[in-house]
Amino acid sequence: MTSSQLFEQIRKKKSYLCVGLDTDITKIPKHLLSSDDPVFEFNKQIIDATHAYCVAYKPNIAFYEALGPKGWESLQKTLNYIPKDIFTIADAKRGDIGNTSALYARAFFEQMNFDSITVAPYMGEDSVKPFLQFQNKWVILLAHTSNSGSADFQLIESKVTGRKLYEEVLLKSQEWGTKDQIMYVVGATQSEKFKEIRDIAPEHFFLVPGYGVQGGDLQTVSKYGMNRTCGLLVNAARSIIYASNDHDFASAAKKESISVQQQMEQYLDLYLK
Repeated sequence: MTSSQLFEQIRKKKSYLCVGLDTDITKIPKHLLSSDDPVFEFNKQIIDATHAYCVAYKPNIAFYEALGPKGWESLQKTLNYIPKDIFTIADAKRGDIGNTSALYARAFFEQMNFDSITVAPYMGEDSVKPFLQFQNKWVILLAHTSNSGSADFQLIESKVTGRKLYEEVLLKSQEWGTKDQIMYVVGATQSEKFKEIRDIAPEHFFLVPGYGVQGGDLQTVSKYGMNRTCGLLVNAARSIIYASNDHDFASAAKKESISVQQQMEQYLDLYLK
């Protein structure tokens, strides 16, 4: 999926919502635990309830690999079930020396057929380049993340350039690939920095976690982060998939997704360049 195709889905659905499938076996409704594959059954019903209102799904790989082989099976079944016109993100945060990164890329792009993968860039170009060798696949680099510890390293300023580390990541990585290959993770909790981050990467898509339970402000992110192709995938996980922990969990997820989509429709009208 190219950026123009992704934008077409955004315009069609009037939404830039990404639903995070962070499915925790200890948090799903108890009545699902008797099914053959509780994680997949939960995901299936969430997808059925939300696919009309989102343009992407982002399974966090840790929730699946923690369950061993069964978890990987649940993940693959989930991926196969997602409609083909919806963008898929392997939130795996991989990144290692070149030959190892090449194997991670094969695992998620060839074996599992995700559209994209999150990658930690801090080992440099040779750890990222193997992911960029796959046609019509995306690398989503961690830039300025939503967690409280992001300030420990990402805000360190270079004594040479005066730029912060996350700014160096944004600038340097644009030499490695195009706007149709690279996206950036920019946390919604960093909303006050969105204008300056957008100025550094004007044409790239941003994956924006931290909205919902973590308290990121959707209007500020939309106002300062949106570009002419929207350029945003705003992720919501817990606020949608755990909107209820009872038999009505799917309908509650649908209701929450509709609410977010309606807000996004307003912001597309207001802020789309």
